Amino acid sequence: MASALAAKMGFNSLMRKQSRRNFNVRICTAESDMEFSCEVKWKGKDLFDLVCRTLGLRETWFFGLRYNIKDTVAWLKMEKKVLDQEVPKEEPITLHFLAKFYPENAEEELVQDITQHLFFLQVKKKILEEDIHCPPEASVLLASYAVHAKYRDYDPNVHKPGFLAEEDLLPKRVINLYQMTAEMWEERITACYAEHRGRTRDEAKMEYLKIAQDLDMYGVNYFLIRNKKGTGLLLGVDALGLHIYEPDNRLTPKCSFPWNEIRNISYSDKEFTIKPVDKKTNVFKFNSSRLRVNKLILQLCIGNHDLFIRRRRVDSLEVQQMRSQAREERARKQVERQRLQREKQLREDAERARDELKRRLIQLQDEAHMANDALLRSEQTADLLAEKAQIAEEEAKLLAQKAAEAETEMQRIKVTAIRGQEERRLMEQKMLEAEMLALKMAEESERRAKEAEQLKQDLQDARESERRAKHKLLEITSRTVYAGPGLQSDSMPRDLSFSRENLSFDFKDTDMKRLSMEIEKEKVEYMEKSKHLQEQLNELKIEIESLKMKERETPLDIIHNQNAEQGTSKHSNFKKVAISSAACILDPQYKILLVGFLQNALCECNYLHSYSCTRSQIFVVVLVPCIYAQKKSIGSRSSGGTDLG
Repeated sequence: MASALAAKMGFNSLMRKQSRRNFNVRICTAESDMEFSCEVKWKGKDLFDLVCRTLGLRETWFFGLRYNIKDTVAWLKMEKKVLDQEVPKEEPITLHFLAKFYPENAEEELVQDITQHLFFLQVKKKILEEDIHCPPEASVLLASYAVHAKYRDYDPNVHKPGFLAEEDLLPKRVINLYQMTAEMWEERITACYAEHRGRTRDEAKMEYLKIAQDLDMYGVNYFLIRNKKGTGLLLGVDALGLHIYEPDNRLTPKCSFPWNEIRNISYSDKEFTIKPVDKKTNVFKFNSSRLRVNKLILQLCIGNHDLFIRRRRVDSLEVQQMRSQAREERARKQVERQRLQREKQLREDAERARDELKRRLIQLQDEAHMANDALLRSEQTADLLAEKAQIAEEEAKLLAQKAAEAETEMQRIKVTAIRGQEERRLMEQKMLEAEMLALKMAEESERRAKEAEQLKQDLQDARESERRAKHKLLEITSRTVYAGPGLQSDSMPRDLSFSRENLSFDFKDTDMKRLSMEIEKEKVEYMEKSKHLQEQLNELKIEIESLKMKERETPLDIIHNQNAEQGTSKHSNFKKVAISSAACILDPQYKILLVGFLQNALCECNYLHSYSCTRSQIFVVVLVPCIYAQKKSIGSRSSGGTDLG
């Protein structure tokens, strides 16, 4: 028991010692994650070489292992132990395998396919995350190459609409910049993708990198700095040199320092110094936010400068060997691709020949079926022709019979036509009579219009007489009333008799004005009613005139028509009778003076009578004031007064 416990304790101690000698690391690449168990004594180069061997990468000088520290990033140093650096302490330690330095010309410098693939994935990710600004048109072209690198040649039978719905191909900024649907973007990307037919995946990736390396922000690492005046600027480090940018413009540098024009780069604490080769040129100094940033800037400057010098020297044996192997590999792939292309072409030709034979066989089968159908149709046609011949004979007999009937019908139509001509002649005669009647009616209408104008003129004259009578009536009523000899009651008509008390009216101006206004109002209403009634009567007369039978007219109808033609009416007769009656009834000494007043006043009587007033009412309203004024005038003359008549 004791020995077993001791053995177990010894095993746990050995495991603790073993765990202290190793630590776990997670390496994140652009397309996958890998985990390694590393020894404590390993340096950064040991871990880096392990990752490169695992990936099969030989162009290691472009890449590095990056980790996050506080609010910035740092690259794993090759000469120091991994655990002695400021890497995260929790296991597994997470490191990112990324391109640290970018080539000037990707086509010439990137030899291995794996190198091109890793650069393609990293640059694509930076463009989609908008770390590299890309114009919309370039984004569509790059997306088409990315699709080709994934799906190879475009095949409309395979790559149907919607096959890119789940793909992330364009930056969000570009998508939001245009009012285009996902289907419209896919249509444009597919149109460019179809033009890349015949390229391999590696060629599509290289074309992607060749377009991307011309973008302004490609391969540039930006750092916030301040100059001597404290102005905020951006420092950009890339494969060509150092660049100074405005904080809000990362595309166009204010000034640049190519690597071949820089003599020395150094920093002291937070101050960074760039010394140009030309000693006459001023030294450029700037300050960064932290010492760690200065170390990172210097590290990137040294690495980019070394690659800049290396590109301009003869390639090393290792690089030459890689280039030779790459050329051989490309040649082998080209031969293999040509072989596959020939086989594909032969297979397509065989498939086309097979399809042609199938089509020809189907065509022959269709022709055989058509021939059989034609034979059956010909037999059926022969039978139908025999039936049609029999039917034709019967139809010939029917046609002969119909021809005879048609001849009879033509004779009947001729007789009917003769009768129709006679009826048409009668109709024409009736039309002429109707036209003559229309002319007569037009003449009658003109005559009635003239009569209407004459009636309007008579109405205006009557109104003028009414106005004068009113004026005269006002003059009479305004004179001083005095007692005069009364009229003889027996000299008046029976229906116009009235007592002397009825003459004691106080004819004030207000009463007369009110009476005049009421008379005028009622007169206007009467004229409107009379006009409307007259129009209705005229319309009715016109409608029934054509149906009138003159031979059945009575003597009264004839007299009425004559009165209507002469313009004689009940009111005009009443006017004449009233004037003559007044002249006969009044005392001879009043006749001469009163006839003029009666003529003017009878206009008023005419209107009052039309409103159903009695004769006594008319007499009181109109004639009494006139008689009273005449008596007053006579009395004044008899008493020696002034003649006011």
